[in-house]
Amino acid sequence: MAAAVIQTCHVACSANRTPHVVSWSRGGTIAFGTCNSVALYDPQERRVVCTLNGHTLRVNAVRWVHREDCAPESHLISGGSDCRLLVWAAQNGKFVQWMECKGHTGPVCAVDARYTHTDAHILVASAASDSTVRLWLCDAKQAECLHTLSFGSGFMMDVSLALLPGTKVPVLACGGDDSRVHLYVQSCEQKLQRVMTLQGHEDWVRGVAWASVGGDLLLASCSQDCLIRVWRLCAKSGKGARNAAEEDDDGVIKMKEDIFQVQEEERDVSSVFAVSLETILAGHENRVYGVHWQPPSYTGGQLQQPLRLLSASMDKTMILWAPEEGSGVWVEQVRVGEVGGNTLGFYGCQMSPDGAQILAHAFHGALHLWCKDQKEDGEWRPGVVISGHFNAVQDLSWDPEGEFILSVGSDQTTRLFTPWRRRDSKQATWHEISRPQIHGYDMQCLAMVGRFRFVSGADEKVLRVFQAPRNFVENFANISGRSKEELLASSDCVGLPEGASTPALGLSNKAVFQGDLSSGARGDQQQLNSVSEQYQESYFQPINMNEPPPEDHLLQNTLWPEVQKLYGHGFEMYCLASDSARTAVASACKASKAEHASVLLWSATTWRQLQALACHALTVTQMAFSPDSLLLLAVSRDRTWSLWRRRDLASGAHPHPHRRAHTHHLVM
Repeated sequence: MAAAVIQTCHVACSANRTPHVVSWSRGGTIAFGTCNSVALYDPQERRVVCTLNGHTLRVNAVRWVHREDCAPESHLISGGSDCRLLVWAAQNGKFVQWMECKGHTGPVCAVDARYTHTDAHILVASAASDSTVRLWLCDAKQAECLHTLSFGSGFMMDVSLALLPGTKVPVLACGGDDSRVHLYVQSCEQKLQRVMTLQGHEDWVRGVAWASVGGDLLLASCSQDCLIRVWRLCAKSGKGARNAAEEDDDGVIKMKEDIFQVQEEERDVSSVFAVSLETILAGHENRVYGVHWQPPSYTGGQLQQPLRLLSASMDKTMILWAPEEGSGVWVEQVRVGEVGGNTLGFYGCQMSPDGAQILAHAFHGALHLWCKDQKEDGEWRPGVVISGHFNAVQDLSWDPEGEFILSVGSDQTTRLFTPWRRRDSKQATWHEISRPQIHGYDMQCLAMVGRFRFVSGADEKVLRVFQAPRNFVENFANISGRSKEELLASSDCVGLPEGASTPALGLSNKAVFQGDLSSGARGDQQQLNSVSEQYQESYFQPINMNEPPPEDHLLQNTLWPEVQKLYGHGFEMYCLASDSARTAVASACKASKAEHASVLLWSATTWRQLQALACHALTVTQMAFSPDSLLLLAVSRDRTWSLWRRRDLASGAHPHPHRRAHTHHLVM
């Protein structure tokens, strides 16, 4: 008998809530930290190809080690809250843990790396919450800490490595909570020496990034003061520093330059470099957390660095900046993002190797992808990207037909995943197509009751029943390749509302019918002019989807209406179970006494309580009905389990609860 082969079909995950946790490789693979792992995501295949497991706590920073020839990367660096810095290397088509850098005593928050002489020697810079920045040299044998910079009670929020123009001397930029950018060069003794401090920002510097342009270096720094500053570092020959903005010999006004000198060990010469402020980019309305230059590429056999800078802010937007062709003034070319919603902005951004796609990761872990339309007018449109819970998944349940999965998590959401069957691809990929419930409590359990109906429980005493709206059924048919007419004609889809919306400051999803849509449109202007504009409900707008929706649609237009609340438990909900006959639902809550540990049985048709099954003394942690719906098994924290048998299945609804079931409990 042949051995069974188990393969990963789908990984649903999101990025961790840290600014430097996403990195896009020249080969096209997106690496991001998710919980204690590093996920490698292929945006072309739209799936996670593998996860790298090595950290014992949350991954905070991820960075590819880019090659000078722009070839696909073979090394990846990750830093985590376990104070470890791991180097991953490609071996036989897979990434394995290659080296570990030990020394930090606090969570690592930022990393950067580059090759020195060969691909086997990697120079790594890391910043951690122990108020230090460390420089490492990794080779095939060991990871050596070359130097440690201590900042007392201060913190460096980001680091970036480059080589000084025309030399092999590494230069390190550090952005800190002192609102300054510190520049260090590696001296002859392999140690870091501070050569300059760049001032101008008025709040914490959150991100720094180098780019090599025309023999000079450009350094972009972003800050919580909502501004981005671009600095130019160039080699000097014979001229001194300008003490202020002044005219040169040609009568052109140039900015102030600061000079520093570096001794090169290999050539035994001294070189002079100057740093000046190139431009200040003002356009964001909130803290700017990330900047990223468009990656260089080979054009006509020469390496070209496009002058395009991407920035991400907590104002929920990304901006693509570039200088105008005629004047050279840096201007905003593209702005993408969200309007409204309940998200809290972007933590970081990345650009694809060809510059045709841009990616941001949000405060709630969601990845936001925009793609440039190459066929039409070059407009940027949202793209399909991976999604998942950003906190612990507590429970999940299959659709009775096995076509989709519902899951609930501590991120206070219920999510629905199903395969997307595209016409241009034979292989289906799984995606989140609906977020039926966005709650104010952490979700704990759920149970499917029929094809398009489920019951969920959270850290509250109430059970909530949800029914799929008509707009979801239509979109589910489009994405999954099922017949829309067949689904809408089923008994589960009779008299459905169009969608659902969440009332202002409420927890219950309200059904939206066809008549509500027209009246809602007429009342939009009145709502906008009302005093309580900030408390408006997230109103549903029907959408016709042939592909998985982006994050903003998931948040607003894929909710399911709540059709029933079930009261009866005295404490927070803990577990749920439903039978295959769609007639009963069993529920249990947290309990420290026998009076609260009863299992409650509910009718799945009338939603009335049928019976309270008293047996256990502590919380019932899990329950399951037998496939024939005749038996119910419950296990408890009191170290006992109980088995319950249904007395009279043939009588149907059982109008008398006390005749519904009796106990045959076995104690171990």
